Amino acid sequence: MAGTGTLTPPLFAALATYASWMVLFLFGHLRDFYRKKIWSGASGAKLGREGYAPIRQDYEDFYTRRMYYRIHDTFNRPICTAPTAWVDVMKRTPVDGQKPLQLTGETQRCLNLGSYNYLGFAAQDEYCTPRVEEVLDTLDWASCSARVDAGTTPRHAELESLVADFLGKEDAITCGMGFATNSAFIPLLSGKGTLLISDALNHASIVAGVRGAGAKVKVFDHNEPAHLEAVLRAAIAEGQPRTGRPWKKIIIIVEGIYSMEGEMARLKEIVAIKKKYKAYLYLDEAHSVGALGAGGRGVCEQLGVDTADVDIMMGTFTKSFGSCGGYIAGDRGLIQYLRQHAPAHLYATAMSPPAVEMVISALHVIQGRDGSGRGKQKIAQLRDNSNYFRRRLIEQGYDVLGDWDSPVMPVMVFHPAKLPAVSRFALSRGLAIVVVGFPATPLLTARIRVCISAAHTRADLDYALEVFAEMIDRCRLKYCAEANQQLLARLQKESNLLTT
Repeated sequence: MAGTGTLTPPLFAALATYASWMVLFLFGHLRDFYRKKIWSGASGAKLGREGYAPIRQDYEDFYTRRMYYRIHDTFNRPICTAPTAWVDVMKRTPVDGQKPLQLTGETQRCLNLGSYNYLGFAAQDEYCTPRVEEVLDTLDWASCSARVDAGTTPRHAELESLVADFLGKEDAITCGMGFATNSAFIPLLSGKGTLLISDALNHASIVAGVRGAGAKVKVFDHNEPAHLEAVLRAAIAEGQPRTGRPWKKIIIIVEGIYSMEGEMARLKEIVAIKKKYKAYLYLDEAHSVGALGAGGRGVCEQLGVDTADVDIMMGTFTKSFGSCGGYIAGDRGLIQYLRQHAPAHLYATAMSPPAVEMVISALHVIQGRDGSGRGKQKIAQLRDNSNYFRRRLIEQGYDVLGDWDSPVMPVMVFHPAKLPAVSRFALSRGLAIVVVGFPATPLLTARIRVCISAAHTRADLDYALEVFAEMIDRCRLKYCAEANQQLLARLQKESNLLTT
């Protein structure tokens, strides 16, 4: 089935958004003028330490001071329980100018629609928890060393073997931090004479890795194989800048599920282009491994792509596996090269043994090695929950981005003033959601990002949908009612054709 939703706001919403930002911008600068010309001249009032250059200029944090601090109670809400279906959100004092919010000592029980706990492993588990506790008793909290010194335990070797086997690759290497898996390993795969072709909406960790690579970078339109091929063909024809020499290698970088769009990569077409032009393919499966495919093996299994056609498979253990860290899987020669040269492997502290055991145990459950069918049940439950929630939101008239089966559901808000209204209303009704706006997203594409879990029951989802039904009228978020009805009618027609 095709994806849903659109990033294009209605005309009135777009105009209102621009008007709101203009008002905030103008009044922010007026307040800055008052602050510099009048308030700073008052007796004893100083804007900085005398004789010192400012650490940062006013214009560099204009957004933070004049826009973010007005609504910062809607972000960074701390919790004090495991991030399962329900969480205890710690209450904070109301916004008071630019002062940091203070904890009150009280909590509020909320339905959790903000955590990446896709398979529900981030809490007590009948199989995983006892095994993690056993490793904690024997190998303790941390390795306190890099992998090449004294940081490697038998559990680390077992995890890398399991990951490689799970993904159908020859070998794998793990890293203690998911972000660093991209930012530290991508520079090792490229250099002078390398061309990196990156999706326009790739994650910040990929962007950081690409910037540190010292290679030439080109960007193609988000999830558009036709534009990717055009960029690739032009780059091959032109060759390297100034010299025109052929590229030493070309690497295409995409994600399995894009975390802000909920869309799967159009992997079959991208693989076909990669083969046609003899490029390499780097696939980031942070949000798709464990969450997609009948066996949880990610977007390749979901879309019927052979993992042998993906040269470098990257993923994290922070979403579906309830742990921390990440991995790179590929040919044995590639992984051996990374072990010998990667700073994240040579110098950074190894994953803690309990965290390693958590991933091993989760993989056992997913693959049925625990002697039960809970792994398949979790994967099926996640898929059913995701599709049920997406369909119901579409029926209510929301503009919901992403593909069917994806547990990431961005719900478009567009107007920046609606972000705090949505977030505060949801919290008042016991619903913990994540709202995202500029500069994390483009100016016109503020959104709610819903993350569904296998830990959610149907009653949990129905309660959340009741809150969303109130919110769509209260905050005027019904942008796609007519288009959604046409979409649902088409899907019903396709379903009837399949059953007949």
